[in-house]
Amino acid sequence: MNTIFDAEIPALGETTALRRIGIAADHGGFELKLYLTGKLRESGYEVVEFGDQKLDLDDDYPDFVLPLSEAVACGDLERGVAICGSGVGASVAANKVPGVRACLIHEGFSAHQGVEDDDLNVICVGGLVVGHALAWELVKIFLDAKFSGAERHCRRLQKVAVLESAQTLRTQ
Repeated sequence: MNTIFDAEIPALGETTALRRIGIAADHGGFELKLYLTGKLRESGYEVVEFGDQKLDLDDDYPDFVLPLSEAVACGDLERGVAICGSGVGASVAANKVPGVRACLIHEGFSAHQGVEDDDLNVICVGGLVVGHALAWELVKIFLDAKFSGAERHCRRLQKVAVLESAQTLRTQ
């Protein structure tokens, strides 16, 4: 194992079974969240839902995405799936949590490359943009991908961690 930011990172070639996954969505991603939650459970994942629990057109994505992101950042969850209408707001909110590396993903290459090179730990999807079949395929790719642990990627992530630390100090 390689160690970055006090987190265990699998070395290249090591495999780990991701099994505890979080999911969150506002009204724009509610239907897709229901679908993905079912598919994840059918596939043997333990799914922790962060809401919304009912369709509420007045809900706000940060209310669900931030608790999901905090659970990923502290290690309670291996990875997270965040959904809003476009996926953009979910990505913005998730990335405000230090230790979270979230990205809007609507195609397969970035779903695995983001994990392999950038240790992506939260995938963001647009519930009004991506159909069910494609969203499920993207989530499977994301969950099957492993961080490479390559020196250049570790070096880059360390620079990101320094930026996060500096931002945290400025806001205190």
